[in-house]
Amino acid sequence: MKSFIKIHKNDNVAISIRNLTKGEIIENEDLSLTLMEDIPKGHKFSLHEINANENIVKYGSPIGHATEKVKKGFWVHSHNMKTNLSGVEEYEYKQKQQPLSYKQEGLTFKGYRRENGQVGIRNELWIVPTVGCVNGIADQIIQEFKYQVGNSMPFDSIQVLKHNYGCSQLGDDHVNTRTILGNAVKHPNAGGILVLGLGCENNDIDEFKDSLGVINENRIKFLRSQEVVNEIDEGVKLLLSIYESAKKDKREDIPISELKVGLKCGGSDGFSGITANPLLGKLSDYLIAQNATTVLTEVPEMFGAEKLLMERAVNEEVYRKIVSLINDFKHYFQSYNQPVYENPSPGNKAGGITTLEDKSLGCTQKAGSAPVVDVLKYGERIKSRGLNLLSAPGNDLVASTALAASGCQMVLFTTGRGTPFGSFVPTMKISTNTEIYETKPHWIDFNAGTIIVDQEPETLLKGFLDYIIKVASGELVNNEKNNFREMAIFKTGVTL
Repeated sequence: MKSFIKIHKNDNVAISIRNLTKGEIIENEDLSLTLMEDIPKGHKFSLHEINANENIVKYGSPIGHATEKVKKGFWVHSHNMKTNLSGVEEYEYKQKQQPLSYKQEGLTFKGYRRENGQVGIRNELWIVPTVGCVNGIADQIIQEFKYQVGNSMPFDSIQVLKHNYGCSQLGDDHVNTRTILGNAVKHPNAGGILVLGLGCENNDIDEFKDSLGVINENRIKFLRSQEVVNEIDEGVKLLLSIYESAKKDKREDIPISELKVGLKCGGSDGFSGITANPLLGKLSDYLIAQNATTVLTEVPEMFGAEKLLMERAVNEEVYRKIVSLINDFKHYFQSYNQPVYENPSPGNKAGGITTLEDKSLGCTQKAGSAPVVDVLKYGERIKSRGLNLLSAPGNDLVASTALAASGCQMVLFTTGRGTPFGSFVPTMKISTNTEIYETKPHWIDFNAGTIIVDQEPETLLKGFLDYIIKVASGELVNNEKNNFREMAIFKTGVTL
């Protein structure tokens, strides 16, 4: 097994694959050096002397600069380097495109073709509260409904999409809540929806219904709790009505071109940009070659790598949307007097990620090399096949909810430190290292850490693609098995 990885020929640091000790001699065909300090696994060390203020280069790009002279063989981390980021930048349109290396193969999965042509990978029954006050009522309705139908359940799962909002909100926060909930109601993974209101909330149920546009009223029902004597009985009646419409639903062969997949990472480590994120990048390129769709979000974790995405804009209009995506989020940070570079997290740093550029250049590996075809505002739904960028923060729950609300049928989530959560669509965890996969098999669904021990990435991609198709065809991932499902809506303003 190798002891370290040099990612790009122009890098002046390498990454340790295991805990390395002071005095150890590191060799490959290109270099030989003696380590002058212990190097934790996943962390960086200098390949030659780096002067103060000289750029630290990883992935072939600067990830910050040295704050002091760093001699050959020394640990490079927060104590001797710093970000180059400062604030809003000026950009110039310089398109750089490269052809995809994959061909169409005609693969299919077993999914649900909805009446409006959309495709779901699950057939679930959801209660969507218009306001957080009725979350408990929704639980009681489901409990009674399950008792009445017994084992004759046509649904893969029955869930309440719980949240804390829908009332005492103004402006953009109110709009965000209504938009995300509306997108959930229209999501093709749901075979039926009960929209459950209280009756006095500002997310008024009649206005909410009007905002949905054309719907299938056999599959989507509405209940205002304050207007009925027994809201549990009334809710169960509506679910039974949906049940009658859905009980004959069956999976059928669907072209893989119908997949819409969200790309996300969290609890990253020094291997994220080497193993799991590049694996998602390969998968994204493969799916796009099949005319499918992928969506990358976490805008603050594009800072420092945004120019690479801008170069891939399919045209100048999309380029300008990417510029706005980046600068609007930077202005959001500055409006609260917060620095745009206050990232990575303590866990990221413990895993070997030092600066936001370090994190961003690893994060954007998930987007592969395909052209960027569109940029979605927060709450917008997918309109174009191919690689899309979506405006949302780095927060795992908020970003994953935004991906699901955009129309993604599943979210692929890479992690080096592990996390158990899930959004309201299947949220597959892909580990960056084998240790976390073996330690947390009840959290992690797929191991990308085998790339470190010389497994060919294309071989791993084939196994990963096979697994994606199984999940799209109904195989449960761990967050579904554990019933860990969360909804988190972006909030920025006043609560009344």
